[in-house]
Amino acid sequence: MIYLDNAATTPLDGEVLAEMLPYLKENYGNSSSQHALGRKSQHALLCARDSVAKILGCKSEEVYFTSGGTECGNWAVKGVCAAHGKGHLIVSAIEHPALIESAKDMQKQGFELTFVQPDNDGVIQPEEVEKAIRPDTVFCAVMHANNETGVIQPVEKIGTLCKERGIFYFCDCVQTAGVLPLPTKFCDGLSVSAHKFYGPCGSGAMYIREGAKIQRLISGGRQERAQRGGTVNVAAAVGLAKAFENSVKGAEENGKKISALRDSFVKRVLDEIPDTRINGGGEKLPSHANISFGGCDGENLLFLLDLEGVAVSTGSACSAGAVTPSHVLTAMGFSEKQAKSAVRFTFGQYNTVQEVDTALKILKQCVNKIRCLKK
Repeated sequence: MIYLDNAATTPLDGEVLAEMLPYLKENYGNSSSQHALGRKSQHALLCARDSVAKILGCKSEEVYFTSGGTECGNWAVKGVCAAHGKGHLIVSAIEHPALIESAKDMQKQGFELTFVQPDNDGVIQPEEVEKAIRPDTVFCAVMHANNETGVIQPVEKIGTLCKERGIFYFCDCVQTAGVLPLPTKFCDGLSVSAHKFYGPCGSGAMYIREGAKIQRLISGGRQERAQRGGTVNVAAAVGLAKAFENSVKGAEENGKKISALRDSFVKRVLDEIPDTRINGGGEKLPSHANISFGGCDGENLLFLLDLEGVAVSTGSACSAGAVTPSHVLTAMGFSEKQAKSAVRFTFGQYNTVQEVDTALKILKQCVNKIRCLKK
């Protein structure tokens, strides 16, 4: 299998698994228990929290372990709404479904909602966010980089706009954690998810600025300083912290390698396959290539590639199986037909030059097959 779907999830790093194993086996104590096994787990949790806080540049008390990016997005929107009771929300039209659907849930509860549209390059312009701000705006969400196109957003400017007006600004950093420096100082809330940087699935972390007006999402015991009820998954937290550390240390070297593979692949696709275009403009993550293939349906191309041992996607993994076109591409002005012709290729640190060459040969065959069948 040639795996070119690293934006959906990444393989678990062996060093990370080794770090987690003791807390899955012999050190299995509940971190809330007062006996020796519990204290071992609690110490590991404290160390993991300190490690994540150091990377984020915040206090350890501002880091909360979660089940991943979707929970963080729900917590941000619904927690702020619960804290205010009423008001106006701003969400970019290219956000992950976790933010979009959570905001729609709150709209049903009486909150007013504005979706800010990107420009044709897929960038949310700060001026458009500023136009959407109202006296009663309590929340704004614009992600650090889009999960489908890889386009990096001007989050520092947007965060500054919100800070000046006392608006809770949440930044989904799921795609950028371990790749780019994170904009913690510009945010009131920020999310990362371990399985995007070679850590375990089902493990996330959320930064919430001390003093921010937000309530908890999950009620229960006193875990996570009474802000997230439920027994903490210590092994997952340990794995997230280790994977985060490793990814940050190797970010520059891996970024150069990955972008070289991606750039070579994109150039050859555009040069060797007619009627193709790269989607999204401006500065992008080193891993992403969202490409439209004229005369092809992206889902059909995905299935043919899969049969030949190449794993890709047609958008967010959380929207797999959706019959509607990508909400990101349609927000950028694509027609339904254009949006459905797109395939997302995302590269990771384990991909090789040989894999890129092989994937390109297979891709050309699959595109030709679909186009010939349509003639």
